[in-house]
Amino acid sequence: MDKKIHFIQKKIEIILKKKYSKNYIKLNILPIIDYINSSNQNKFIIGGSQGVGKSSLILILKKTLEKFYGKKVLSLSLDDFYLSQKERKTLSQKEHELLLTRGVPGTHNIKNLIETVKKFEKKLYPISLPIFDKLIDDTTKKKNVIKNKCNILILEGWCCGSNYINKEYLYKNINNLEKKFDKNFKWRNYYNNKLKNEYKKLFDMFDKKIFIKAPSFKYVLDWRLKQEINNSSSSRFSKKMDVQEIKEFLQYYEKITKWMLKESNKNSDFLIFVNKNQKIYKTKIY
Repeated sequence: MDKKIHFIQKKIEIILKKKYSKNYIKLNILPIIDYINSSNQNKFIIGGSQGVGKSSLILILKKTLEKFYGKKVLSLSLDDFYLSQKERKTLSQKEHELLLTRGVPGTHNIKNLIETVKKFEKKLYPISLPIFDKLIDDTTKKKNVIKNKCNILILEGWCCGSNYINKEYLYKNINNLEKKFDKNFKWRNYYNNKLKNEYKKLFDMFDKKIFIKAPSFKYVLDWRLKQEINNSSSSRFSKKMDVQEIKEFLQYYEKITKWMLKESNKNSDFLIFVNKNQKIYKTKIY
């Protein structure tokens, strides 16, 4: 166990530029790895708000499962399956102007994602995965080609595993975006119907739902701002969004994120609780 903990400690240091104690890893990281390894299942969803740490956690899980448990992990990000700018423009003209902005259910290529999951199930390799560049807000011509067979599939995404929203909460205006641009609820009804149908079909293909639970939506702004700084620092060509732009952008995600936080105890197989500093302080199996 000491070798495993030391390995995870080093990986966290490389990925997050932070050093966590061995006791922290033993109490908070190993239970997640053990849960995945001992569940006798092979398809897992990890949901959670923007900036909560999904990508970093999956990288640590993947590295550890492959090195110490003999697993080969195929990790997918819902974000890579966003529709192109051109496709979203067409969608916004046909359905609602707010669908031009990536985010809500209906702005992803779910058909492609379902086909990818089926290829994993049928062991049809190579599997070609799309790559979405958030800095240009568009799909790229590049592909991530997986040649070697994998025995665990993990899909992560901000709305992964969400149930559709009840009408009472759906129609309650919680921000200016809803008040000004969705007075007739057409946008909300559109993405909620997507959650109820295509996205449910996708999520039901997975064996276990894991959710990383933020203490409150109010911390998502700070996390997303840090994420934006890190993303933009890797590119010479794109300027980062400022605080006001991020606030406006997060309004697209606010309702579903708050709904998932509210429903997480009823809709998760495994909950990971994080504090305002994105540190795990508890895990719970349901």
